[in-house]
Amino acid sequence: MALKDATEEQYTKEVVKAWLNDFTQLAYDVEDILDELSTAKANPQRMLINENQAGTSKVRNLVTDCFTGLSPSTGIDFRSEIRKMKEDIIPRLDKLMAAKNVLNSDTNVARTKETPSTSLVPTTDHMYGRDEDSEAVLKLLLSDAASTEVNVISITGMEGIGKTRLAQFIYNDEKVKNFFNLKAWVCVSEDFDVEAITKTILLHAQPEINCDNMDLNRLQLKLKEAIRGKRFLIVLDDVWNRNISQWTLLRAPLEAMAPRSSIIITTCDQEISSRMSTLAFKVKPYRLGSLSNDACLSLFAQHAFHSRDFSAHPELKDISQQIVRNFYCLPLAVKAVGNLLHNKEASKWDLVLNRKIWDTLEESRIASILMSISYRHLPLHLRRCFAYCSIFPEGYEFEKTQVVLLWMAEGLIQQKENIEMEDLGMEYFDSLVSCSLFQQSSKDKSRFLKHEIVNYHAKLAAGDTYFIMQERAEGNEQDQNNFEKVRHMSYSGGEYDSFEKFEVFFKLTHLRTFLPLMCHLQSHVIWIFVFLFNCTQDYKA
Repeated sequence: MALKDATEEQYTKEVVKAWLNDFTQLAYDVEDILDELSTAKANPQRMLINENQAGTSKVRNLVTDCFTGLSPSTGIDFRSEIRKMKEDIIPRLDKLMAAKNVLNSDTNVARTKETPSTSLVPTTDHMYGRDEDSEAVLKLLLSDAASTEVNVISITGMEGIGKTRLAQFIYNDEKVKNFFNLKAWVCVSEDFDVEAITKTILLHAQPEINCDNMDLNRLQLKLKEAIRGKRFLIVLDDVWNRNISQWTLLRAPLEAMAPRSSIIITTCDQEISSRMSTLAFKVKPYRLGSLSNDACLSLFAQHAFHSRDFSAHPELKDISQQIVRNFYCLPLAVKAVGNLLHNKEASKWDLVLNRKIWDTLEESRIASILMSISYRHLPLHLRRCFAYCSIFPEGYEFEKTQVVLLWMAEGLIQQKENIEMEDLGMEYFDSLVSCSLFQQSSKDKSRFLKHEIVNYHAKLAAGDTYFIMQERAEGNEQDQNNFEKVRHMSYSGGEYDSFEKFEVFFKLTHLRTFLPLMCHLQSHVIWIFVFLFNCTQDYKA
């Protein structure tokens, strides 16, 4: 539990981030030793005494052996590895466990709850760039005059994209008010409490009722009686529950609603829509796309200047455009930055533009917005798989099978009985797609990519263990003190890349993955490995 909470708190607490990085490095070192010992046990004849190679990169050793015509050097000094466990690993583990109190994330510590959403929209707020989305959802709500069904409309999309805001404006639309006899808004969030949800809906349907001492059975009977034959609109905001039995229990009294009643669900999880479709209600998913740059700029102006445009601050329009682009046109983040910069001096604007104060923006909720995109709902094994995908550079489109095979090679897939590992990996991948962490490419339906802000979050989740050579070449060089922590590296080949680009290879002493991407020319791949061979020869010398 402490480890799971630490992965969430690392983005707002520097000391937790440092602890988690140390723990990750320790886990890698333990895994390397256990892997070596397991190999030695399975192949006793290959136990070679070679202490000089024991601490070097597996990738470097393998490349060297390939070019010298030798078998891969997997030999180890068994006694040396056991000694390393006793003298290095165990003391480091004891030290980390002793420092666990800095996490402040023990199970006895109450976790901070997010402010629940409500149906109210401030009169000064406007909805930018969502006219077509609003009309489409309204059409689903108000059309089909002859329908005798209760409709369920699931609005899906990545966190912060504007699902709740769209639902709020639809909920308060005049046509909606005139069409439905009753309306109810419920912020569900992580805790799908059927009794609490039922009670909230009942209080909307029958405000005068006192339901404090009612159990779930009485609540549902009263709700069924209150809504019988009435056209009802229910909004369930921020839903994460996939449990069909809970949905079935919640649905039971709602079957008494009049035809053409509707339930709107907002969720990041597309799987919820497919699971809901197994129920009696008809489910209509609506995928919410990204907001346009112009719409986000207007949204930023509203929160930074309390104005719809830059007429009163024309000198700040250019820097505002750059800030909006830096935050990838994610509405929730753009609003938070706008609120932060309201009435602030120009120096603050420059700091935000340069991303130098992201770690201290807790008061604006930017940290939690950027770092919690569907991530906190993932189990630990999926978090590791997601973090691994930080090895792909921004904008890179990857194939499902490619990613699953890489996960398998790294040992990230938890083997289950009677399930092929590759099939299980496919399920992992589908779960990340369902949570909007991977998106299908608009150019090629067989390929996927990460939204820019999700890609940024994946790199933060991965920490110092992943390294992209392309970013180093573009001036975002990783702290050289952390090179020894790098375990996975990718390289996007360029036709005119120089040998100097690979000098960093000398410093990567614990590399496990070297992934060349988009190297279409065979000769290009060959000289890469020729250079690596030279590196390893120099290293051995």
